[in-house]
Amino acid sequence: MSVAVAGRIGPNAITRMGEALAAALGDGPAAELFERAGLAGAWASPPQAMVDEADVIRLHRAVDRALDPATADRIARDAGRRTGDYLLANRIPRPVGFLLQALPAGLAAPLLLRAIGRHAWTFAGSGRFTARPGRPVLLDIAACPLCRGARAAQPCCGYYAATFERLFAVLVSPHARVAETACCAAGDAACRFEVRW
Repeated sequence: MSVAVAGRIGPNAITRMGEALAAALGDGPAAELFERAGLAGAWASPPQAMVDEADVIRLHRAVDRALDPATADRIARDAGRRTGDYLLANRIPRPVGFLLQALPAGLAAPLLLRAIGRHAWTFAGSGRFTARPGRPVLLDIAACPLCRGARAAQPCCGYYAATFERLFAVLVSPHARVAETACCAAGDAACRFEVRW
């Protein structure tokens, strides 16, 4: 399955990052980072609808520039977990969640992958999302928007990794873990996430 839609990303990439920044650094430093990214308005009034991916990119780059890599990664992963929790509570119908949790992991994973693929336009922006079931499950985002303008020696998309991990851990297997094994910021053709349980 493959999806490529230009330019818009769901507001979680901004609102959950704001929550994670505030939890880690306090409201003042979080607001300052939003201001540095040109998003003071989004701090004061978090977006409720799809946002321009350029806004998401600016915020994530501002965090990367202002913080040491370990702290930036920890905050991005917290924002990803918060995004996963939001999706579980608000975007996945309860009967679907119960069904996935009741199924063996080998049956639940392909169903979750199809759902993620259908909604990839909400997180991949102008990137191209593909998914391949199996062991491990492989999730790729080519032209990953979170990597645009970033350079890193190792994979740096903790936000996506933590979001995927939260969804798989709750809906497929509590043992699910996600590792990013390739990254556009490190020069790879796509950001690749391997899901194992």
